[in-house]
Amino acid sequence: MITLPRLMLAVLLLVAGYTFVVAPQVAAGTGPSVRWETKRAEPRPTFTPGPSTGQRKTFPQAGKAFFGVFTSRGPADLTEYDGFVAAAGKQPQVMMFAQGWAVAKTFDRQPFDRITNRGMLPMLAWEPWNFRSESKQDRQRGNQPEYRLSKITGGAYDDYVKAWAAGVKSLGYPVAIRFAHEMNGYWYPWCESANGNRKGDYVAAWRHVHDLFEAAGARNVIWVWSPNVAYDGSTPLQQLYPGDDYVDWVGLSGYYGTGGLEDYQTFDQIYRKTLTSVAALTKRPVVVTEVAATDAAGRKAEWITDLLKTLPKHPEIIGFLWFESVKETDWRIAATPAASKAFAAGIAQPYFTATYTPDMVPRTVAVR
Repeated sequence: MITLPRLMLAVLLLVAGYTFVVAPQVAAGTGPSVRWETKRAEPRPTFTPGPSTGQRKTFPQAGKAFFGVFTSRGPADLTEYDGFVAAAGKQPQVMMFAQGWAVAKTFDRQPFDRITNRGMLPMLAWEPWNFRSESKQDRQRGNQPEYRLSKITGGAYDDYVKAWAAGVKSLGYPVAIRFAHEMNGYWYPWCESANGNRKGDYVAAWRHVHDLFEAAGARNVIWVWSPNVAYDGSTPLQQLYPGDDYVDWVGLSGYYGTGGLEDYQTFDQIYRKTLTSVAALTKRPVVVTEVAATDAAGRKAEWITDLLKTLPKHPEIIGFLWFESVKETDWRIAATPAASKAFAAGIAQPYFTATYTPDMVPRTVAVR
């Protein structure tokens, strides 16, 4: 129930040009919380397109790599982002946010504009499922038959995909789309080992979605194919790769501190096997699309230092995105002064001084 004083506050905020929203608290036994945001739409980015592709600068530039960030609220709430920038000492060049198909039913350009207006490349983690499913088992095991891969390929979501393709095209600037990530695992309904999917279904669904974007003329997309780092029992990557005609960047997810990786392991120990498999599969460059470290053993700062010393030794890796969020644990660099200091020192290297503007073209060939 909204009490009279809160209603008066809502009226005052509306008069001042703000939208009043009552959002439920997650914690049991608490009342609703209040959040508000400006009603004014994010200004549409304006930029002057560069010359022909052959003369335009690539992103990232040769000999450099970008760093980026993912936060749980993304551009909808920049609190975690602001904390990350303060801890890092400078702004990232890429920001990733997630949209589930069942929740983001219509295309909204504002999250993309918000990121681009801050001088970053938007990366959309586009997820064909209902992450708000009331069944915890369905969420954990990827058991959502309505989002079976064969349904995507069969056209059940064509109108939805076409609407988003038209929306992305209308932006007029680059957008990276990380579609149906970590497909070599078992925890999402688009994994071939889950949800009644079969061998070959993932590639077929990926190509189908990609082709719908192509048919719509949405050629401002950087397609990011993003498996999890390989583990015993994971689906072989060669079974899931759609082909170089359908992929621009290869993304990888891997953490120090998740299942099977609780003991201290360096970045190379976690990633090297998968990087070798990717190199045998494609010459597309690699982006570490999710990475972070636990501080359970007090070695988070040490791991961050190792990460940022190691990445320049992998020229095939053109950038990374830190998972600045609280999920299984507190992954944020802003969580402790030691982690913040280690991260800021690492990205102060000249290697991490890539610049981004919307008229750049993505680097699509790896240096090895």
